[in-house]
Amino acid sequence: MDKKFDRLLFSAVIVMGLFGVVMIYSASSIWAEYKFNDPFKFVKSQGFFLIVGICLMLLISKYDYRKLKSHANKILGVCFILLVLVLIPGIGSVRNGSRSWFGFAGFGIQPSEFAKIGLIIYTAKYLSNNRKSLKSIKKGVVPILLVIGLFFGLIMLEPDFGTAMVIFLSLILLIFISGVKVSFFVKIGIMGLGAIVLLIIVAPYRMARIVSFLNPWSDPLGSGFQIIQSLYAIGPGGLLGQGFLNSHQKHFYLPEPQTDFIFSIISEEFGFLGVLIVASFFAFIFFRAVKTSLKCYDTFGKLLVFGLAIGIIIQAILNLCVVIGLIPVTGVTLPFFSYGGSSLLVTLISIGIILNVSRQNH
Repeated sequence: MDKKFDRLLFSAVIVMGLFGVVMIYSASSIWAEYKFNDPFKFVKSQGFFLIVGICLMLLISKYDYRKLKSHANKILGVCFILLVLVLIPGIGSVRNGSRSWFGFAGFGIQPSEFAKIGLIIYTAKYLSNNRKSLKSIKKGVVPILLVIGLFFGLIMLEPDFGTAMVIFLSLILLIFISGVKVSFFVKIGIMGLGAIVLLIIVAPYRMARIVSFLNPWSDPLGSGFQIIQSLYAIGPGGLLGQGFLNSHQKHFYLPEPQTDFIFSIISEEFGFLGVLIVASFFAFIFFRAVKTSLKCYDTFGKLLVFGLAIGIIIQAILNLCVVIGLIPVTGVTLPFFSYGGSSLLVTLISIGIILNVSRQNH
């Protein structure tokens, strides 16, 4: 590992990944033993993806990120094809009501996760190549918004509202820091609120999530069940928690706690101290990424690092807000911690690109 390698960022990511695997065991062992007669069922799968992800992260950290710019269109094209294919019955698999997975050798691969990286690479390229055009909303901004809208629509057809929102918010922030007029984002915000209302109207289950968010006790055994059980896990955590493996809510109260609501188990077992540690690690990763972005010599690299970093942070913030009841359930996982191979791979690949930009601009 050469001196240019960001060892602090790399070390933080490894610690988070390992802690995530440990917490997946704690959260899932009882459920996995009951359903699969194997308490390590989810741990083995996540551990496999963690090893593969770390290897990919190290390989990508040595791949010149500038080459991604020349391949941006091809990468986006592959992502588009995969998002179309996953919608075709018989090719894409349905899980939890969403046709957003490819089944492969017993594992599930989610193309919308990889579309995050593809879109960030493409958007960073577009913004760096059209800096002068961005002064004109029609000529500079609308074309990239059409591309984002196309992918947003494909992901919503699955439907996967959470991933679509992470992508949309990340790319809008990326466009924002590129120098587009603030008035444009005010209009986008108003249109976005209108679009969210429309999406809620056309899918009644989303309205159920809104109602359960405002008053989970209106349907404590239905739409409000997850939020209530999550708060029951967080409440008793106190300062230092109930202790590792001592969560009560994972005993078939909180559904599939190893996925979207794993933070509830962390809070219950490690208390406020655990919450603080997790939040600190995410803050540290964002700090290192921003530092890398500011030191980068070319605009593409700056935007690429910021886009990847803000994507991870937005996803983490949305997940934490759901778990503590600040926003309705979105289905967004907690990076590094929640069970899910695709999410973990994409997060580690993103870190690999950030490490490469740091290495190239040291």
